Amino acid sequence: MLKKGIFITTLFIAFAGWSQTGTGSPYSAFSLGETTFRGNQINRLMGGLDIYNDSIHVNLKNPASYASLKLTNYVLGINYKSNQLNDGVNAKNVATASLDYLAVAIPAKKFGFGFGLAPYSSVGYRIETIDNSEAIEKINRFDGSGGMNQAFFSLGFPLFSFLNLGATLNYNFGNLSYRTAQFIDEVDLGSYLISESSVSGVSYQFAANLNIPIGRTHQITAMVSSIPEAQLNSRNQRIYFTQTFLGNTLSDTEEIDLSESGLDRTKLPISRALNFGFGIGKTKKWFLGAQRNTTYSANYTNAFINLNNVNYTDGEQLTVGGYFIPDYTSISSFWKRAVYRFGFRREQTGIEVNGSSISDTGISFGVGLPMKGFSNTNVGLEIGKRSAAGSDLVNETHWALRIGFSLNDRWFIKRKYN
Repeated sequence: MLKKGIFITTLFIAFAGWSQTGTGSPYSAFSLGETTFRGNQINRLMGGLDIYNDSIHVNLKNPASYASLKLTNYVLGINYKSNQLNDGVNAKNVATASLDYLAVAIPAKKFGFGFGLAPYSSVGYRIETIDNSEAIEKINRFDGSGGMNQAFFSLGFPLFSFLNLGATLNYNFGNLSYRTAQFIDEVDLGSYLISESSVSGVSYQFAANLNIPIGRTHQITAMVSSIPEAQLNSRNQRIYFTQTFLGNTLSDTEEIDLSESGLDRTKLPISRALNFGFGIGKTKKWFLGAQRNTTYSANYTNAFINLNNVNYTDGEQLTVGGYFIPDYTSISSFWKRAVYRFGFRREQTGIEVNGSSISDTGISFGVGLPMKGFSNTNVGLEIGKRSAAGSDLVNETHWALRIGFSLNDRWFIKRKYN
């Protein structure tokens, strides 16, 4: 009971105050920021497969998985990420650490449900350029911060013995801040323009999971999930002021009246997405699956933040991954009972900068370490590269150490003996 109380108290504290920067990428300036929530560590270390589910791990990206739970599952994920930026002339390393997710999933008699909190996207970048095209040197600085989070409630239930259905309701909230500044040589004060948005609104996900036994030990798994387009409310403000380069002196602050242009309240879309996958495995031994995710983001628009050199197209991600357990019944060897996971993904992000499409490729691998009962700790590494082929845009090489805790307990079980 103490463990339950501590976990739920921590969860509600996180609901009350949530603020983090989960990225250091200049590409987080686009859309709603860099997408940071890609599921539990066990699924993420298989390349981001949403199709896999079992009776002791909830899959936060697949609400149909709640129907398979036999034990209450507390999950927590954290990460440390290092991102090296290179524009062909200069190189810089940016490190961030953040919480990936925090949730609890509970099996009931005829269904399973859960709730939690996860960062949906993050904005975090700083870019500085020097313009010598005219007689007077100019320094331009661009930076952004913030992000959007999701508080979610999920429900899953079995329609037949081999088919589970599920749905998730997300409440999205957060703040996005973008600042531009210009400094002119021999002028004491630089000009700043801050554009801020407070974003909120609901979105949904629906999923179906198919699990078909083959003989006594093997199983075929298939999944399809759909995220309808959602329109979020954005309350905006824009402030102009002047300040020294070091930020010591502030003067001439002016808030721009956005109501005249209708930009004080706008809509921000979460693009429609469709995911489907297929896998096959041997129970408690191995699993191999593939998945395709399509995001229909070609019509994405942000009337408040309009970037002239950026276009949006439909995004697509292909993933292959799985796991292997040497011998889950082994008594003599701890490492034979461990779960070894691996994955590969290739993604077209749906973002075009100066006519160049941004792609993101990564590999992942990790190990699930058994703990007391059915609990486990999952540790792994993701290595990836984000770039635009044949362009002079910034190339990113990034790696992330990810740790996930999956703790299990029994709720709503009446003891026959004390």
